[in-house]
Amino acid sequence: MELPNHALKDLFDQLGLPSGRGDIERFIELHRPLPQEMRLADAPFWNPAQAQFLNEEFHDDADWAPLVDQLNVLLHTPTQH
Repeated sequence: MELPNHALKDLFDQLGLPSGRGDIERFIELHRPLPQEMRLADAPFWNPAQAQFLNEEFHDDADWAPLVDQLNVLLHTPTQH
């Protein structure tokens, strides 16, 4: 069985967000750092459908789970100055 090979751009497309490299970088810079105790899907900037998708994909260990985890890490990492 072949595993899907998704990129962060594909996750942003799936979430209905601009997915160019600069768009992704701006999104992360704008929204990080999330408080360490906040789950990614609970962040206030997601709409209900996006939050549900992120929650389901992460908890079901679905095809998107590695990218959801990557986005989680990026958004919880403090900005470096």
